[in-house]
Amino acid sequence: MNGSSLPARYESILRFIQTAAQPVAPGTLEQTLNASRPTINRALLDLVNSGLLEKQGAGRSTRYVATAAASAALDAPPASPVGAGRMSWTPATLPLVQALRAPMGTRPPVGYDARFVGDYLPNQSSLLPATLAAELFRAGRSRDQQPAGTYAREVLEELLIDLSWSSSRLEGNSKSLLDTRQLFELGEQAAPLDEDTLMLLNHKSAIEFLVDAVPTEGISVPVIVDLQAKLMRDLLRDSRDIGSFRRRLVNIDGSVYTPNNIPTFLEESLHSIVHKARLIQNPVEAAFFLWVNVAYLQPFADGNKRTSRLGANMPLLLFNCAPLSFLDIERSDYATAMLGVYEQRNVAAAVELFEFIYRRSIQKYSVLRASLGVPDPLRARYRQALNELMQFVVFHGRTLDDALRDVPVDPVDLPALRAIANTELDHLEQYNCARYNLARGMTQKWIDLGRRR
Repeated sequence: MNGSSLPARYESILRFIQTAAQPVAPGTLEQTLNASRPTINRALLDLVNSGLLEKQGAGRSTRYVATAAASAALDAPPASPVGAGRMSWTPATLPLVQALRAPMGTRPPVGYDARFVGDYLPNQSSLLPATLAAELFRAGRSRDQQPAGTYAREVLEELLIDLSWSSSRLEGNSKSLLDTRQLFELGEQAAPLDEDTLMLLNHKSAIEFLVDAVPTEGISVPVIVDLQAKLMRDLLRDSRDIGSFRRRLVNIDGSVYTPNNIPTFLEESLHSIVHKARLIQNPVEAAFFLWVNVAYLQPFADGNKRTSRLGANMPLLLFNCAPLSFLDIERSDYATAMLGVYEQRNVAAAVELFEFIYRRSIQKYSVLRASLGVPDPLRARYRQALNELMQFVVFHGRTLDDALRDVPVDPVDLPALRAIANTELDHLEQYNCARYNLARGMTQKWIDLGRRR
């Protein structure tokens, strides 16, 4: 079967181990697949790091078994680069979906029900089925112990494109995935700043902000408010609607739901949502809780759905889980899932949609992360020092040799660290400078001056 998104060698190894009657030794794979031991060992390490295999024993007793995530990785088709697939709703959810697709005139008008949040008890209540939340957490979490946000930073360049494009597409953006990739690679000077382009650039800026802010500030109301401000920059006529709580009535297209309209209530409710999300121990449940509740509350004049989509990534960032990119879904299916929450406080369709998109995200980013290889130990040891060096050279205009005198480095490691820093400076661009907390404008100015170091 050639339907999975795994590289051919990885797929062969994973399929062999999954179908084996007992744990498999590396030597068995070497003989069966006619591959060298180093090649087999690298692939096994990558598959373990991506959560698709589990290592048992050590030395000559080392064996490998497939994890629960392996089946999903092997059976799912490759992600479509241009479109989405229609959801296959389960029989249990179909009655809800059919009711939500009935003419609006036949559906009774409803308002915001504070009990949806008020009755939720973190770690006692669960919007996702508890077993599903636990399974997705096991499949999506990073297997190594690294600082919060590490997973997202490692796949940041692809995440910026995926999440910006998919979230904008759900808002009716007409730009293609290729257009988005070219825009981010070439910068905003490469395209006229129409509304679609601004929406994509705002998403990129908001995601970069999120990846930087959440590991230090956590899940907080100010982060969510700033997120909305970044997403809606230059897209609203009234600048007072950017980064502030809604002061007027909003209508939800295609829905009989009318959100609450009192600013103080909206602010208090968002604080309650955030407080409860911070207490939820399973980050996947917390992500789902934030996604549906921020969208249901509609705390801002505009940009609520896109804020809820990006905001759902906050718990996943904190726990180094695969990010949630909302790829490969139809706008109509997304709208149906939201309508279930808006009009009936029924999350059944949202649960099925969330499971579909998060499994896709786990699949894509675990394989992408594995393909990046094992982190360089020297880079890991001098992670903070490297960040400081980039700041010294690009932001403060110092030479690299001068900057190296101000960071704590073992003299033995100095030549290797200098080489790594030079490589990073060679490859530094606007679209990847956020990983070193550098502003795009400052980075471009440094590039235009000839990459002085």
